[in-house]
Amino acid sequence: MRKDQTSNTIYDNHGRPITYVRLSVTDRCNLRCFYCMPEKGMKFLHKKELLTYEEMERLVNILVQLGITKVRITGGEPFVRKDLIKFLTNLRKILGTKELHITTNGVLTNSHVKNLHQLGVSSINLSLDTLDRQRFKELTRRDEFDRVMETFYSLLEYNIPTKVNAVVIEGKNDQDIIPMAELARVHPVSVRFIEEMPFNGDGAKYQSLTWNHRKILDTLKVRYPEIKKLTDKPNATATEYEIPDFRGNIGIIAAYSRTFCGTCNRIRITSQGVLQTCLYDGGVFNIKNYIRSGVGDDEIKNMFKKAFGQRAKDGFEAEKKRQISAIHESMSVIGG
Repeated sequence: MRKDQTSNTIYDNHGRPITYVRLSVTDRCNLRCFYCMPEKGMKFLHKKELLTYEEMERLVNILVQLGITKVRITGGEPFVRKDLIKFLTNLRKILGTKELHITTNGVLTNSHVKNLHQLGVSSINLSLDTLDRQRFKELTRRDEFDRVMETFYSLLEYNIPTKVNAVVIEGKNDQDIIPMAELARVHPVSVRFIEEMPFNGDGAKYQSLTWNHRKILDTLKVRYPEIKKLTDKPNATATEYEIPDFRGNIGIIAAYSRTFCGTCNRIRITSQGVLQTCLYDGGVFNIKNYIRSGVGDDEIKNMFKKAFGQRAKDGFEAEKKRQISAIHESMSVIGG
């Protein structure tokens, strides 16, 4: 691990900068997307097991001092947690001009869009896997399609940069790839297709993935032969493409294939305070326990630095080192 001589940026043991934290505020969600969690049997955390807003604000302040420039608020579904807007307002004061992003399923978000605009939220990732109302109900096990679309149009109305995230699942919504892509023809949004991952609360259910990033791209090429790859952005997870006459663009995220690990600049903190330096590592240590033991900020900084200096090279190495080999977490627990 090294520190940039011209900035506060911390680098891991593989020379990658650590500038981005995904912070989960809750493990609860008002949908039950089958690729994310079981329909029944989820054991959600008690309130005392969650990081408090004050603890999260302290952590963000410490991480900003270590060079974090981008914070994404995730869940579960972040808007199911009470007083989220007040927390975001406090975060904005800590972050100043640094980036504040939110990932949401959109069900409860519409009434807050004006506030998000006033806060200067950098972007919203809106989870939406289909534009077909019945398939939406089957995928999410809830009938909330109309409320999600209301949020989508509100985000456009307030000119909040929006990315629409669609997980591609064989036999469930692969027929929706082209209709979803067409959103970017009409609207200035980025539609991003994501490989399905094994974080569904039941463990990995496949040894290989049929609908990987290559097959998704091949499907798009058939419909849009003039599709053109854009220059990769630094530390990006998505490979982005432009299509003539489209107002927005298309992205593909190889989350299962893990093609972007070599430039990964992000860490995760779960709602119960577990630090993950890789999506697939199962957790490095519980920051909440250190905070509640009364340690000072410098000790917490040193714990972060130590963890950054022992980071796995990629998601495959991180998965191999897991103490429990099978993946049984729900994405709602990990934090998106």
